[in-house]
Amino acid sequence: MMGSKNDVKLLSFLLSPVGHRVEWALKLKGVEFEYVEEDIFNKSNLLLELNPVHKKVPVLVHHQKPIAESLIIVEYIDQTWKQHPLLPQHPYQRALARFWGTVADKLVKTSYVAMCSSGDEQEKSVKEAKEVMDKIEEEIIKGKKFFGGDNIGYLDLAFGWIPYWLPIWEEVGSMQIVDPLKHCAISAWNTNFLSHPIIKDCLPPRDKMLVYSHRRKNEFSSTLRR
Repeated sequence: MMGSKNDVKLLSFLLSPVGHRVEWALKLKGVEFEYVEEDIFNKSNLLLELNPVHKKVPVLVHHQKPIAESLIIVEYIDQTWKQHPLLPQHPYQRALARFWGTVADKLVKTSYVAMCSSGDEQEKSVKEAKEVMDKIEEEIIKGKKFFGGDNIGYLDLAFGWIPYWLPIWEEVGSMQIVDPLKHCAISAWNTNFLSHPIIKDCLPPRDKMLVYSHRRKNEFSSTLRR
């Protein structure tokens, strides 16, 4: 069962790092889907109806049933379409992958705050993010092409924002979280991940990313000044 555009719909936002996790998963599986771009500054009634709790993208709709939260959606996709398995088969390895997935989600937020903030708050967030990068380097990616081994898997999608989004956030925030000399395995993985045909063909324009990131940083600063 490959699915068709009629029964698989993805509500997302072009520049969302977590939305791309779902898009990558569907494309790796070869699942046809209808993509619906959301304006996150003017959310549609459809999004609010499908995800009334968090009111956020991404949302996957399969057979008229909505699923929210990117990593939950990726796991659903993996269980529904069996080609190109994403999660490990062994229960312990699956549990570990899920654990590191929660770390990936926390790291997105920490790195984003580091970009938007300044002074002591930025310094604290950068320190926290670097400590997590050290753990990723030593414990789960060292010596492997992908987190999933020879093929892209669940954790590659979970951490997939690092190679493309993070350098832009580092530039906008005038900071460094990934040190290419210290994080050699992560840097090599960055290249492998971005070189994959499905990944490199499904990335947002860098210029739009920069404009959006600067906007978010300015909005964050304005909120703090009030």
